[in-house]
Amino acid sequence: MSFVKEFREFAMRGNVVDLAVGVVIGGAFGKIVSSLVGDVVMPLLGKAVGGVSFNELGTSLGTAPDGSEVVLKWGAFLQTIFDFTVIALALFVAIKAINRLKRPEAPPAPAAPPAPPRNEVLLEEIRDLLKKG
Repeated sequence: MSFVKEFREFAMRGNVVDLAVGVVIGGAFGKIVSSLVGDVVMPLLGKAVGGVSFNELGTSLGTAPDGSEVVLKWGAFLQTIFDFTVIALALFVAIKAINRLKRPEAPPAPAAPPAPPRNEVLLEEIRDLLKKG
């Protein structure tokens, strides 16, 4: 089997294609959540706590050798943590809903055992008659 043919079979399997689609959709979903957090939630949260812009929160550590200021941007880090939390919560809810749909149905009631063969029924009747007599 040639390398190209083997690779084509691998790449066209359902799992690989599904994974690729999931990665693309996940990337787009991540951008949407980042926009929601950065453009909607964090400004509202900043306004609620006194007009703070979380992107601008930081601590100056001094100056670099080239003269630029070195800033520890912990506000942007908080925003990234909030992004992650929202994405993780959304994925948890989605996976929980998918798993609820995948739950196996209750197993069917076991079927009644098949009737014994005719010769066994006759032998049992003969045995019972012999016990009486």
